[in-house]
Amino acid sequence: MLIFATRPLSFISSFHFPLQQFCNNTITSMDSSKLFSTMAADHSSSREPLKVESNGEAAISLQEWRGWGTTSTVPSMVTQVVEDLNMLEKNVDAQMVFGGNHGKLSGDFKVQEDKKHRAKYQSLGDSEQKLQFFSARQIACRVLGSRGYLCQKCWLCSGDCMCSKLITCPLWNRMRFWLYMHPKDFLRQNNTGKLLWQVFGVQGATLCLYGITEHEDMMWDALKHAGKDKVWCLYPNKNAPTNSVKDSMAGLSFANVENHPEMADGAHSLNFILIDGTWSNSGAMFSRLKDRYKLMWGEEEIPCITLNTGASLMHKLRPQPSWDRTCTAAAAIGLLDELHDLPNFVSYGLDKQAKTLEDAVEVLFEALTTRRLRMGRSITRKQRHNRDFF
Repeated sequence: MLIFATRPLSFISSFHFPLQQFCNNTITSMDSSKLFSTMAADHSSSREPLKVESNGEAAISLQEWRGWGTTSTVPSMVTQVVEDLNMLEKNVDAQMVFGGNHGKLSGDFKVQEDKKHRAKYQSLGDSEQKLQFFSARQIACRVLGSRGYLCQKCWLCSGDCMCSKLITCPLWNRMRFWLYMHPKDFLRQNNTGKLLWQVFGVQGATLCLYGITEHEDMMWDALKHAGKDKVWCLYPNKNAPTNSVKDSMAGLSFANVENHPEMADGAHSLNFILIDGTWSNSGAMFSRLKDRYKLMWGEEEIPCITLNTGASLMHKLRPQPSWDRTCTAAAAIGLLDELHDLPNFVSYGLDKQAKTLEDAVEVLFEALTTRRLRMGRSITRKQRHNRDFF
């Protein structure tokens, strides 16, 4: 998630995770034999290919699909990719094998599949078909390769599952987040967008995968029902004016809706789209949102909001390319905090919802840090910008 920043938000000051103390306590609390045996096991499991037995069982069921955090049916093109992989496995003398943490094919099967999928990609008639195929293949491989390796709820290795430490909290029922996620961020362990539906539930924060027709249609149907005056994208659009939270929201009133529970439907919800992808991928994702917005409502620019956010705790493990960009969860926290500061939103408990999400970021940070220490890896990444956040 990428947001322009103009001043640090108050929630950042609460991110005082005792990193050095935590590291020391983690290491000293484990006896050396257990530490080294665990490290060796982690290194072995991270390098050893994950074998996927097809035998008609490699299809993705609806239960499995929704277990990863989605609310849609299994996308048809994802199903087709899985079927193609199964057919290829039967036709070549190589077993479908995945290596690494992100469902990447490996070994002899990868060589054969590379040839086939590149040929299919080139044969597709237009850019839309190519995007849909690219997205479906990425997602299918990640789901198949993550079976038995990642927890479906938190997307961490099963041994590092943090689900029991997370606290859920209902999001204000007049608000909804849409996580517009790039396929390469789907099932990434350090992704923070997943925290939104883990904390707020899939009705408060809904996953929409870029290039997946079923997901994009579902999101735009909901946005159409809400109306264009209740749709915003959190994105630093340099080519059009962006408004602050105060400029966009200060004049809104929900008194009439709050007094009539029967009006609690999507038509009375504020919809915020969070682009969940790397900076290099976000431009294409934003352009696709603009094209769909224009097709639906005939306007060139989708309304964008710029937050007064700063660095999140996750910058320690995953620095952003510049100081004015932040992770998806931090952007959502910033939005909730800024809305709470407005008189017309102060009574909806958005500050408590922001704090619960902030606590979830700390839980994720701790889980990722613990794993890196156990594997003997560095707990910090090289900074890609000059500003010191902490």
